[in-house]
Amino acid sequence: MLQDLESIRERYDQLISSLSDPDFISDPQKIKEASKERAELEPIVKKYQVYEQTLKEIKGSKEIIENPEAEEELKELAREELDSLEKKEKKLEEELRILLLPKDPNDEKNVILEIRAGAGGDEASLFAQDLFRMYSRYAEKKGWKMEIMSTSSSTINGFKEIIANIKGKQVYSQLKYESGVHRVQRVPETETSGRIHTSTVTVAVLPEADDVDVKLESKDTKIEAFGASGPGGQNVNRNYTAIRVTHIPSGLVVSCQDEKSQHRNKEKALKILRTRLMDIAQREQQEKISKDRKSQVGTGERSEKIRTYNFPQSRVTDHRLNMSLHKLESVLDGDLGEIVNNLTLYFQTKMMGESH
Repeated sequence: MLQDLESIRERYDQLISSLSDPDFISDPQKIKEASKERAELEPIVKKYQVYEQTLKEIKGSKEIIENPEAEEELKELAREELDSLEKKEKKLEEELRILLLPKDPNDEKNVILEIRAGAGGDEASLFAQDLFRMYSRYAEKKGWKMEIMSTSSSTINGFKEIIANIKGKQVYSQLKYESGVHRVQRVPETETSGRIHTSTVTVAVLPEADDVDVKLESKDTKIEAFGASGPGGQNVNRNYTAIRVTHIPSGLVVSCQDEKSQHRNKEKALKILRTRLMDIAQREQQEKISKDRKSQVGTGERSEKIRTYNFPQSRVTDHRLNMSLHKLESVLDGDLGEIVNNLTLYFQTKMMGESH
């Protein structure tokens, strides 16, 4: 680890030096790349400096303890300080190991968020709406921008499906562990006997693909226009503005009808299609890499039940963390920070264990 840290510091110093070199800074592309790399390495270098200082202080305390001429009172203070410093050293080592883990190349990407009602009929569609609001509020708190790409409403104004594009700083790194089955336990408004129902909603968080990630050949896509429809299938638009894109090789079909412009619906449909195709390719690659492992570190299994929202007990339980929070209303209002941070730490620790 120390060898890796020394190499990172050398590289960081090189970058600092380059960024003040007149010949280097005349090239805007080089500046952009060097600045980005420096920003990525800086947290590791700063943490390493604190670690080195801690090691020096440990050495100093040990010298006092081992010095036969030192007063006993001073030695006692040094022993107390040594105990505290050694705990700090251990914590810093763990933090440095996490910082040295390979970065997920998708962490900086924007995402396509897909929420679909599962088991539970109308009640599941209402909870899909609740989850969409939860992610919308979280995005708002993070300063991200959310744009609805496609919706399919239920007869009682819930969502059978809603797809949104979320843009901002490190969106995928924050939301990637939200993929999976979300379960709700509550008394539906339509339930007269007060019986608790269990419904499910599936969430998929996909790193947004762009033209560079996925090349779509025109011969591989079939694009059709049709009239947009509202809840229950009634026609709400006589103009053919809705777009259906079929990817012929894979059979994937994406429809968009939320925009009044055919061009905008086509643009959104192609973006969703690219993202799904990239997701399939990455999952296939991941399966090859982790064929011998049951756990897929860094990806949420979409078939796995990951979280339960229990209304009678005002409880949210994340089953991967085995953690329950009794603040359901707050979480559904976008207060996801504690869960997101704990999930990140959990998966980082898991990756660290598997990398040894």
